[in-house]
Amino acid sequence: MPAVRHVHALSVRFNMRSNFVSLHPYFKVHPGKLEEVRSAFPQFVEKTATEKNNLFYGFSINGDEVCCREGYESAEGVLVHLENVGALFTEMLTMADLTRIELHGPAEELQKLKGPLAHLNPAWFTLEATLPD
Repeated sequence: MPAVRHVHALSVRFNMRSNFVSLHPYFKVHPGKLEEVRSAFPQFVEKTATEKNNLFYGFSINGDEVCCREGYESAEGVLVHLENVGALFTEMLTMADLTRIELHGPAEELQKLKGPLAHLNPAWFTLEATLPD
């Protein structure tokens, strides 16, 4: 199974558009809750695997900090994802605090997210230079 995931990741990498939207939420895990947070990762991954606009998705850990690295073909993909994992996200917030959330992408895609995601107070990173598609 890991070999299949690796091959899939490579195929996505070589076919990925450079103007995708990426979402990077950062969490500070409550004391004693790291293993419980880790145990939720497969549920997030399973739900996200059903999303057609997802390009990549994974969790990284640094001590008691967790980051979810995720990419979508468009702003619509981000919104679909957030709706899809909404209940899991709410549960995550009982075990960890959302300390920062970043969105990276083309200005026209980020603009579509500014209203719907304003309540999260994200940092907006506008794509300025990239490799050609």
